[in-house]
This record gives sequence, C-alpha cells and structure tokens, in this order.
Amino acid sequence: MTEEAVFPDQIVDGKNKTNVRCQFCNSLMLKAQEGSYNEQEVDVPLMMQKQDRTAEDLNTESLKHFWLVKDMMTFENIGFSHSVNGKKFLVCADCERGPVGYHDLTTQHCFLALKRVLHKDS
Repeated sequence: MTEEAVFPDQIVDGKNKTNVRCQFCNSLMLKAQEGSYNEQEVDVPLMMQKQDRTAEDLNTESLKHFWLVKDMMTFENIGFSHSVNGKKFLVCADCERGPVGYHDLTTQHCFLALKRVLHKDS
C-alpha cells in the first residue's frame, strides 16, 4: 500500500501537506513541507507507561509511518529525552508529552510518527 493510500490528507509530493502539531496542547512542532515521508518499522515506547518502568523495560508499539527531519533545527518546538539504545525520544517541548518519535544518534536524523501528532494549520 502506498503512503498516499495510508495518509492521503497529510502527504503531498512526499512531504507533510500541513503543519504538524502536538495532539495534546496544539503546539506547532513542524511547519508544512519540512518533513519527508519515511516508512520503516520501529518500536517506540507507548505514550502512557506505568511509573515503575525503567528505560530498558518500557512497553512499546511498532510504528511504521514517520516524517523524516534531517536537521533537528528544522523543528519549531521539540524536546529530546535521555539516550536509550542509540536513540533519543522526541517529545513536545511545550507540554512534554510523548514520545512522538525518535532521534537516531547514528545518523542524527529525526523521525516524527504520523500516528502520534495532529496535521492541521491552526
């Protein structure tokens, strides 16, 4: 299935059609046309965890659809977690909810999960 079939309203010419915002506080994370669609299967920690979990013992979900952002300075508002297994997880810089994606420490690229953000201009 092509990316246009999975997310027809969000992708135009392989880029994010609209602004990308936090689903909790509506903070602008990424401006339109700044992220490139990227498909890969990655386990990302669930947004809600039991408090007694360690970084190595987190419940995860497999996510497949991401906005690839090659330069972290492209973001409008994004925060980074501590390093865990070669990754830093991305959170909203305003409300600190997440993770909404991850930063690969090897490539220095960021991957923002389409499933965990809102796509709207205002």
